[in-house]
Amino acid sequence: MRDDVMAVVDRGAYPDAVTPWERESWRAAVRDWVDGHLAERGLGVDGPLRVRLRPWSVLVRVPVTGQRAVWFKANPRSAAFEGPLTAALARWVPDQVLEPLAVDAGRGWSLLPDGGQLFRTVLEREPVDPREWESLLGQYAGMQHELVAHAEEIEHLGVPSARTADLPEVFDRLLAANPALGPDDRARLTALRPRLADWCAELAAVGIPDTLDHADLHDGQLLRPAPGRFTFFDWGDAAVTHPFCSLRVPAERARDHYGPEVLPRLLDAYLEPWTGNGRTTARLRRAAHLAWRLSALGRAASWGRMFPAAPGTAPGTAEGAAWLRELLNEPPFAG
Repeated sequence: MRDDVMAVVDRGAYPDAVTPWERESWRAAVRDWVDGHLAERGLGVDGPLRVRLRPWSVLVRVPVTGQRAVWFKANPRSAAFEGPLTAALARWVPDQVLEPLAVDAGRGWSLLPDGGQLFRTVLEREPVDPREWESLLGQYAGMQHELVAHAEEIEHLGVPSARTADLPEVFDRLLAANPALGPDDRARLTALRPRLADWCAELAAVGIPDTLDHADLHDGQLLRPAPGRFTFFDWGDAAVTHPFCSLRVPAERARDHYGPEVLPRLLDAYLEPWTGNGRTTARLRRAAHLAWRLSALGRAASWGRMFPAAPGTAPGTAEGAAWLRELLNEPPFAG
């Protein structure tokens, strides 16, 4: 990574966003760090960098001589836990995630191997049977189940805690902090608060323990190394909360591809690892119905963390308000 000129920079929809990449001293530190870890493996950079700059991260594809590229990622302070979390997941559920090549927790940096094709790339290239999404959700739910025992350790890594019993207070904070909500929406959400507290109490009573929620598990944050098998990555939006909050994002993406008739099968695939302990199918479906709605809190909170000092018109504030308004909408399946 010797020459900054040899870089293709993508700023996406945020051409004016200020990122650490603008500072030469920061780029030099990244170069030294990446070069050092590659040199330890007898590797070197071979070709131009591809840099993806967003307000919430700097992502650099680093071509490597004689093998697949590696990926450098820098998180903001609010998501600096991602590197340590990814390393911990590689120990706890090694077949489900990428194992980092290096992590600098203090600086929010991580270096990752190439994990193969994005699921999104596969979907764009060829027809994919809906059963692939069922495999995805079943595998992911099984991983969440394994991680129940590590929930407190995950929180100690700095991953935000949004325990099911605490979601009414999370709602209060998000509502108070978001200036983009109009008076009518704010009044409707304020009136919803007693029902939201009842939903949380009912969901907690089902007895499914809180665990890791990816919180943004869409097809661009999944790798598919083989048909019916997936690798989970990009944990910067994660939280410890009710696991069923994870269902909404991937299910909505699958619905966009195949239509609403796919939802019952996806729901069954996701819920199957949570059966047992006297829980009926009807009760699990009811829990999924409640968590679908409450998952909007996690998405709103994530936007707020990415832009903690955002004024009312800045990126993140409007998106957070839109997710809070989702609490007013019924889920697309009965429960």
